[in-house]
Amino acid sequence: MGKELKFGNTTRTADIRMLHDMDEVIYDKTWLEAADNFELYYMYRNMHKTKAESDVIEKHHLRYDITVIPPGMLGCEYMKTAGHYHPTVPGTDLSYTEVYHVIEGEATYLLQKVSDGKVADVVVIKAQAGDNVIVPPDYGHVTINASDKVLKMANWVCGDFTSVYEPIKELSGGAYYLLDTGFIQNPKYDNVPPIRYLSPTNFPEFGFAKGEDMYSLVNDIDKLKFLTSPQDFSKLFEKILSK
Repeated sequence: MGKELKFGNTTRTADIRMLHDMDEVIYDKTWLEAADNFELYYMYRNMHKTKAESDVIEKHHLRYDITVIPPGMLGCEYMKTAGHYHPTVPGTDLSYTEVYHVIEGEATYLLQKVSDGKVADVVVIKAQAGDNVIVPPDYGHVTINASDKVLKMANWVCGDFTSVYEPIKELSGGAYYLLDTGFIQNPKYDNVPPIRYLSPTNFPEFGFAKGEDMYSLVNDIDKLKFLTSPQDFSKLFEKILSK
């Protein structure tokens, strides 16, 4: 697989996540002990098609990324990302949010919210090509490729922060692992609620119609304001979590 991606007038070299970058969060430790290091997935950050669009994105403190996750198994566990949380937006009690769009393949998004040191909610959203998934404030998330196809997805996110990986690393992964036999609870977590299965957030009224190119929001950038000011979009997040 190529390590560069051309997007409009921009070419980016991948930031490559290696197997042993993720030792702490892999379920199948027996397999891991014998596994050679190899490339898991590819991240292309800060993408834009033209200089003018780059200026618009930067002015609004946003970032557009593309991630490519090949199919495969991590022992008995499906291929996945390391998982992360977002920090709190200054002046609020909410974390930054994110929105994903599946360009090719299939994705399983595991979202988890921690409150007072305990997992208060676990959500799984299964998405096909063309689907959008908005991650509400305060939810950590892991992306899983449980298919036999390459998963290619894009995301919009605020560009003013660094994702927080340590809480998920310290607990050896998300609250659940997706194995070839199905989901299994991570024993490092106490009193985990059952998984709630929700639908993709294909909300045309918010600019996220199924099948539409999410990058085109660069031309209607105010529709992405919920990424930098989540405190102003409580109705959007209520709708996501009640679907």
